[in-house]
Amino acid sequence: MRYRRAKAPGGTFFFTVNLADRSSALLTERIAALRDAVRMVKQRHPFHIVAWVVLPEHMHAVWTLPGEDGDYSMRWMLIKQAFSKGIESRDVARASKRRKGEREIWQRRFWEHQIRDDIDLQCHVDYVHINPVKHGYVTRASDWAYSSIHRYIRRGDISPDWACGPERQLEVGERL
Repeated sequence: MRYRRAKAPGGTFFFTVNLADRSSALLTERIAALRDAVRMVKQRHPFHIVAWVVLPEHMHAVWTLPGEDGDYSMRWMLIKQAFSKGIESRDVARASKRRKGEREIWQRRFWEHQIRDDIDLQCHVDYVHINPVKHGYVTRASDWAYSSIHRYIRRGDISPDWACGPERQLEVGERL
Protein backbone atom coordinates (compact mmCIF):
# COMPACT_ATOMS: atom_id res chain seq x y z
CA MET A 1 0.00 0.00 0.00
CA ARG A 2 1.36 3.42 -0.96
CA TYR A 3 1.30 6.06 1.77
CA ARG A 4 -0.26 9.27 0.42
CA ARG A 5 1.10 12.65 1.44
CA ALA A 6 -0.04 16.15 0.59
CA LYS A 7 1.96 17.82 -2.15
CA ALA A 8 1.93 21.61 -2.02
CA PRO A 9 4.70 23.36 -3.95
CA GLY A 10 5.78 26.39 -1.94
CA GLY A 11 3.97 25.07 1.15
CA THR A 12 5.11 25.25 4.73
CA PHE A 13 5.13 22.01 6.72
CA PHE A 14 5.76 20.79 10.27
CA PHE A 15 7.57 17.45 10.57
CA THR A 16 8.37 14.90 13.26
CA VAL A 17 11.12 12.42 12.39
CA ASN A 18 12.11 9.61 14.78
CA LEU A 19 14.95 7.19 15.19
CA ALA A 20 13.96 3.53 15.21
CA ASP A 21 15.49 3.13 18.67
CA ARG A 22 13.67 5.69 20.82
CA SER A 23 16.19 5.12 23.64
CA SER A 24 19.09 6.22 21.43
CA ALA A 25 20.91 9.55 21.62
CA LEU A 26 22.39 9.21 18.15
CA LEU A 27 21.06 12.49 16.76
CA THR A 28 22.72 14.66 19.38
CA GLU A 29 25.81 12.42 19.64
CA ARG A 30 26.34 12.76 15.89
CA ILE A 31 24.96 16.28 15.37
CA ALA A 32 27.81 17.19 12.97
CA ALA A 33 26.84 14.31 10.65
CA LEU A 34 23.20 15.42 10.76
CA ARG A 35 24.15 19.03 9.99
CA ASP A 36 26.32 17.86 7.08
CA ALA A 37 23.46 15.75 5.71
CA VAL A 38 20.98 18.64 5.92
CA ARG A 39 23.47 21.07 4.35
CA MET A 40 24.18 18.72 1.45
CA VAL A 41 20.49 18.05 0.71
CA LYS A 42 19.57 21.72 1.10
CA GLN A 43 22.23 22.71 -1.47
CA ARG A 44 20.87 20.28 -4.06
CA HIS A 45 17.18 20.56 -3.20
CA PRO A 46 16.60 23.95 -1.54
CA PHE A 47 14.12 24.59 1.25
CA HIS A 48 13.85 27.26 3.94
CA ILE A 49 14.22 26.18 7.56
CA VAL A 50 11.67 28.13 9.59
CA ALA A 51 12.37 26.22 12.82
CA TRP A 52 14.18 23.04 13.85
CA VAL A 53 15.01 21.21 17.05
CA VAL A 54 17.07 18.06 17.36
CA LEU A 55 16.59 15.91 20.44
CA PRO A 56 18.54 12.71 21.15
CA GLU A 57 16.10 10.36 19.37
CA HIS A 58 13.77 12.58 17.34
CA MET A 59 13.51 15.97 15.73
CA HIS A 60 10.89 18.48 14.72
CA ALA A 61 11.21 20.90 11.84
CA VAL A 62 9.18 23.52 10.02
CA TRP A 63 10.18 24.00 6.39
CA THR A 64 8.95 26.14 3.52
CA LEU A 65 9.49 24.56 0.12
CA PRO A 66 10.28 26.39 -3.12
CA GLY A 67 7.31 27.60 -5.15
CA GLU A 68 7.81 25.00 -7.87
CA ASP A 69 8.57 22.03 -5.62
CA GLY A 70 6.50 20.19 -3.04
CA ASP A 71 8.60 17.04 -2.60
CA TYR A 72 9.57 17.07 1.07
CA SER A 73 9.53 13.24 1.20
CA MET A 74 12.50 13.07 -1.16
CA ARG A 75 14.38 15.60 0.97
CA TRP A 76 13.79 13.59 4.17
CA MET A 77 14.82 10.38 2.41
CA LEU A 78 18.06 12.00 1.27
CA ILE A 79 18.78 13.51 4.71
CA LYS A 80 18.21 10.13 6.37
CA GLN A 81 20.41 8.37 3.81
CA ALA A 82 23.25 10.90 4.04
CA PHE A 83 23.20 10.82 7.84
CA SER A 84 23.16 7.02 7.87
CA LYS A 85 26.09 6.82 5.45
CA GLY A 86 28.00 9.41 7.47
CA ILE A 87 28.10 7.34 10.65
CA GLU A 88 29.48 3.93 11.53
CA SER A 89 27.13 0.99 11.37
CA ARG A 90 25.71 -0.05 14.75
CA ASP A 91 22.97 -2.32 13.55
CA VAL A 92 22.12 -5.46 11.69
CA ALA A 93 19.27 -4.60 9.36
CA ARG A 94 16.33 -6.89 8.75
CA ALA A 95 16.21 -8.48 5.28
CA SER A 96 13.41 -6.15 4.10
CA LYS A 97 15.49 -3.09 4.95
CA ARG A 98 18.71 -4.54 3.48
CA ARG A 99 16.92 -5.11 0.14
CA LYS A 100 16.03 -1.40 0.09
CA GLY A 101 19.50 -0.29 1.18
CA GLU A 102 18.11 0.90 4.53
CA ARG A 103 19.60 0.59 7.98
CA GLU A 104 17.87 0.25 11.34
CA ILE A 105 18.56 3.86 12.30
CA TRP A 106 15.30 5.57 11.32
CA GLN A 107 11.62 4.87 11.63
CA ARG A 108 10.56 4.37 8.05
CA ARG A 109 7.90 7.05 8.00
CA PHE A 110 7.64 10.54 9.43
CA TRP A 111 4.74 12.73 10.42
CA GLU A 112 3.89 15.91 8.53
CA HIS A 113 1.32 18.65 8.89
CA GLN A 114 0.73 21.35 6.31
CA ILE A 115 0.70 24.77 7.97
CA ARG A 116 -2.65 26.49 7.36
CA ASP A 117 -2.12 30.09 8.43
CA ASP A 118 0.05 32.44 10.51
CA ILE A 119 -1.45 31.29 13.81
CA ASP A 120 -0.85 27.63 12.92
CA LEU A 121 2.72 28.51 11.94
CA GLN A 122 3.38 30.32 15.23
CA CYS A 123 1.95 27.42 17.25
CA HIS A 124 4.21 24.93 15.49
CA VAL A 125 7.34 27.12 15.75
CA ASP A 126 6.61 27.52 19.48
CA TYR A 127 6.14 23.75 19.79
CA VAL A 128 9.49 23.13 18.09
CA HIS A 129 11.27 25.51 20.44
CA ILE A 130 9.62 24.33 23.66
CA ASN A 131 10.15 20.64 22.90
CA PRO A 132 13.42 20.20 24.87
CA VAL A 133 11.64 21.66 27.93
CA LYS A 134 8.62 19.41 27.36
CA HIS A 135 10.90 16.35 27.37
CA GLY A 136 12.78 17.51 30.47
CA TYR A 137 16.20 18.06 28.88
CA VAL A 138 16.37 21.71 30.00
CA THR A 139 14.29 24.15 32.01
CA ARG A 140 14.72 27.01 29.51
CA ALA A 141 14.29 26.45 25.80
CA SER A 142 17.27 28.72 25.11
CA ASP A 143 19.53 26.32 27.06
CA TRP A 144 19.13 23.59 24.41
CA ALA A 145 22.00 23.79 21.93
CA TYR A 146 20.34 22.00 19.01
CA SER A 147 17.52 24.43 18.28
CA SER A 148 16.71 27.24 15.89
CA ILE A 149 15.54 29.22 18.92
CA HIS A 150 19.03 30.77 18.99
CA ARG A 151 18.43 32.36 15.57
CA TYR A 152 15.16 33.86 16.86
CA ILE A 153 16.98 35.21 19.94
CA ARG A 154 19.83 36.72 17.84
CA ARG A 155 17.27 38.49 15.62
CA GLY A 156 15.51 39.85 18.68
CA ASP A 157 12.23 38.05 17.92
CA ILE A 158 12.17 36.47 21.39
CA SER A 159 14.18 36.80 24.58
CA PRO A 160 16.44 34.10 26.06
CA ASP A 161 13.91 33.61 28.87
CA TRP A 162 11.02 33.00 26.44
CA ALA A 163 8.31 30.74 27.92
CA CYS A 164 9.97 30.33 31.30
CA GLY A 165 9.57 31.61 34.81
CA PRO A 166 7.10 30.88 37.57
CA GLU A 167 4.66 33.51 36.32
CA ARG A 168 4.41 31.93 32.86
CA GLN A 169 4.30 28.17 32.41
CA LEU A 170 3.72 27.08 28.82
CA GLU A 171 1.24 24.30 28.22
CA VAL A 172 2.09 22.10 25.24
CA GLY A 173 0.05 23.22 22.26
CA GLU A 174 -0.70 26.59 23.84
CA ARG A 175 0.17 29.59 21.70
CA LEU A 176 2.46 32.15 23.26
